Amino acid sequence: MAIELEDLGLSPDVADVMQRLARVGAGIARIISRNGLERDLGAGVGTNAGGDGQKALDVIADDAFRAALEGSAVAHYASEEQDEVVTLGEGRLALAIDPLDGSSNIDVNVSIGTIFSIFPAAASPEASFLRPGTEQIAGGYIIYGPQCALVCSFGQGVQHWVLDLDAGIFRRMPDIRPLPAKTSEFAINASNYRHWPQPIRAFVDDLVAGAEGPRGKNFNMRWIASLVAETHRILMRGGVFLYPGDERKGYERGRLRHVYECAPIAFLIAAAGGRATDGCADILTALPDRLHARTPFVFGCANKVARVAAYHDLACEETSALFGSRGLFRS
Repeated sequence: MAIELEDLGLSPDVADVMQRLARVGAGIARIISRNGLERDLGAGVGTNAGGDGQKALDVIADDAFRAALEGSAVAHYASEEQDEVVTLGEGRLALAIDPLDGSSNIDVNVSIGTIFSIFPAAASPEASFLRPGTEQIAGGYIIYGPQCALVCSFGQGVQHWVLDLDAGIFRRMPDIRPLPAKTSEFAINASNYRHWPQPIRAFVDDLVAGAEGPRGKNFNMRWIASLVAETHRILMRGGVFLYPGDERKGYERGRLRHVYECAPIAFLIAAAGGRATDGCADILTALPDRLHARTPFVFGCANKVARVAAYHDLACEETSALFGSRGLFRS
């Protein structure tokens, strides 16, 4: 046993897949803890299907998860590190995975992770993944940080496990509480401010204006550049995360992948009472048009995500005006 799954009512197939994912996750946590002692896990080794540079650990993780799922109920394996869906067998499940999220942080000892999503297998490999996120059976992540944890939802609530290093088992923790309505944190890469669409600028301007601005309170900004770490913080204490599309070439639809990253995170956030959108429309009901499709991504506390969408509904002159004119958005 690699993870405690009692009382969750999972099917034998899903329970087996979770055991396999947990077993690999525990092994990767150990590999990461030895970075530099045996090999340089942050060394560049190529480029993936999306055009992003691959690190050695990206490939190690992808190989490990794919190998572990052979012989399981997973028929179709879709990885951010693979050009196409890999068919593993004739099972009833399909698994999408970002084997190593946040790989740019490997060398600086910042939390990184694995994001995964389980669907029922469809008639064809790609059809198993080009579907609404509401059809997921499970969505979750493993975070490799000061504490290695596995967080997942099977549609009801958000479950939380922590790796017991001595026993090599993910121990069940209390379920994660619903996201709070009132928060004072937001996460965005402010260095791209000049490239953002005007509604995103206006939203952030009003937060940065603090107690003297239309929101009437002070906010703190966070940015880790690891989606798993950002998600874990928001699940633990609330907030909102924004990765908008912008005017730079190649960033028109942001940089996050719908299938491997945004759909499973949106599934988790919704199970915690939050919301996830592309800035306006819900991620979970959107249909990706290709396996490696990208999407802008805004998620977190439901009222904050709704507020971002409201900025997109304002007339251009209002989002361009000084913050004092947007009294509608106080609180």
